[in-house]
Amino acid sequence: MLKFISLGSGSSGNCYFLFTATEGLMIDVGIGIRSLKKYFREYGLSLASIKNILVTHDHADHVKAVGVLANEFKLPVYATEKVHEGILRNYCVTKKIDKQLVRYVEKGRTLNVGSFVVTPFNVPHDSNDNVGYLIEGGGSSVCIITDAGCVTDDMRRYSAGVPNLVVEANYDEEMLSGGRYPAYLKKRIASDTGHLCNTDCARFIAGNAESLRHVWLCHLSEENNHPELARKTAEAALAGAGKTVGEDVALDVLKRKMPTGVFEL
Repeated sequence: MLKFISLGSGSSGNCYFLFTATEGLMIDVGIGIRSLKKYFREYGLSLASIKNILVTHDHADHVKAVGVLANEFKLPVYATEKVHEGILRNYCVTKKIDKQLVRYVEKGRTLNVGSFVVTPFNVPHDSNDNVGYLIEGGGSSVCIITDAGCVTDDMRRYSAGVPNLVVEANYDEEMLSGGRYPAYLKKRIASDTGHLCNTDCARFIAGNAESLRHVWLCHLSEENNHPELARKTAEAALAGAGKTVGEDVALDVLKRKMPTGVFEL
């Protein structure tokens, strides 16, 4: 059985863990190593079960501890060549990944990562490069899209028919426009290479409603969103697609600074 836990989801740090009875796969390591070890102890998880790491992009809130974790436990780190280059240049990543642990992925090309089957695909964001991941294993599958400026055909293609979806619902449009952020930052967030708003996220979810069994809203802004607002926007869109939350599909909002889970997929 495939299980999932979010260890942090937001600008303070993003880290997700998929695991079966025999193997674990980490997606991003944007939280501190001490917090990571603490959370694993609290949930009865074993760091030795982590066999590989996937990285979506090179922003600090996704990679600041990737070198520490990878080097300590000798874990291969999979990312695009541009993301690996970005990690090397990122001054927030104080411990760089040992060269022998670097692995490259190509967008649209499926590969085996341990016992998992992984397909990376392009997602627009203003990082050095950015991917989402379709991950199959443990008798189930999940699509993970953590940061996205807009919904693309690739995102629709790779999430189609997948029962489990982790997707960004970063900001509410009214909260962002009326908030205290400077104009340049509002423009950056709302751009096609920024972050995904609640309404666009909800429309994307509704478009996949027929196959979805569980949705997790991730990477919510602390300043420009609220968990219940994001949830209600997604719930309304699912209702419009004929799906009732709690009956036809589960819907959870991932916490920004602490674990949410464990969920069975």
